Amino acid sequence: MATKQFPAMDVVLHQTRMAGGANNLETVEDVAHLIDQLKDDPMTKVIIMSAAMADFAGAVDAPAGRLKTSGGNLSMSLTPNEKVIDGIRNVPNSAGVVRKDIFLVSFKATSGATGEEQYLAALNNLKRSSSNLVFANDLENHRCMVVTPEEARYGETTYRRAALRELVEMTELRSHLTFTRSTIVAAEPVSWQSPEVPESLRAVVDYCIHGGAYKTFRGSTVGHFAARVKDTEFLTSRRKTDFNKLNEIGLVRIKTDGPDAVIAYGSKPSVGGQSQRIIFSEHEGMDCVAHFHCPIREGSSVPQVSQRAYECGSHECGQNTSSNLGQFGNLKAVYLQEHGPNIVFPSSIDPQEVIDFIEANFDLSKKTGGYQLEAA
Repeated sequence: MATKQFPAMDVVLHQTRMAGGANNLETVEDVAHLIDQLKDDPMTKVIIMSAAMADFAGAVDAPAGRLKTSGGNLSMSLTPNEKVIDGIRNVPNSAGVVRKDIFLVSFKATSGATGEEQYLAALNNLKRSSSNLVFANDLENHRCMVVTPEEARYGETTYRRAALRELVEMTELRSHLTFTRSTIVAAEPVSWQSPEVPESLRAVVDYCIHGGAYKTFRGSTVGHFAARVKDTEFLTSRRKTDFNKLNEIGLVRIKTDGPDAVIAYGSKPSVGGQSQRIIFSEHEGMDCVAHFHCPIREGSSVPQVSQRAYECGSHECGQNTSSNLGQFGNLKAVYLQEHGPNIVFPSSIDPQEVIDFIEANFDLSKKTGGYQLEAA
């Protein structure tokens, strides 16, 4: 059926037996089978996975036959069930296709958690399952929030209906975004000390690393940075790595023939690659970009724009960034609210100008979203 929120989509509700649905949707295996069917259907675009799933499967150690109280004490062994939700965007369907095009909304419940504990539990769920949004709710204090891949949180409130409205609106906004997928070919990383890496970019990123701009979570960091080598060739940060170990992990070389085709040499590039390409193409003379997640200082004159409608890595996020860059001396910058700054500059710049600009406008010691993560 069509709804007001999703006028261009048909919405199908699958209710478990516990929620009043049919008997054929009762067990973890039943839900897993349904998910497999949805992954095989090319028309599936959004999955809102709100079903409560059993974490364990139990088996009683008893002789075959009916259990009887006269048999005395019995033992039950609990085996963790597979996380069905983790396979939606991470595991290929029956045709061998990984459905990264599915927009996945998942849910995480806590009980009596602090705001930080609740946020971190939801973020862990999001990163593990590759969800696009996570609705976090606490059963005891009723706090709700929507957590995003940019590690931001939106709509924090104790009014569940208002938080759910925020979730639906963000799902509608973000589920229609456009992404460029990368084809990965075998190659070695480009050394961070390579002469192809502009000295100005290296100095700026090293300063950001030492200032604590890249905070680890689940062993990796968010943000990105890049340098243009040619019009169709870039060196960019590697996805799902720890930038604090940049001398060990290096960069990835990417080549592109346009907005829809990218070849990455050796590993996946940062999700911000599309933003980088749009910025470089629309801002002549700018061939370096650095992005990290931290708050803007009070009184900063850097332009600020909303990130609520855009997931990092989408074409729309890149255009939102490029269209709102402000000029500051020899560099340009914009601050994406609840996300972080994009700072763009020519490789010929004195890196101290960029460093002084960062120091004056952003607090590297803190993190967007309000809560700190694991120490680097």
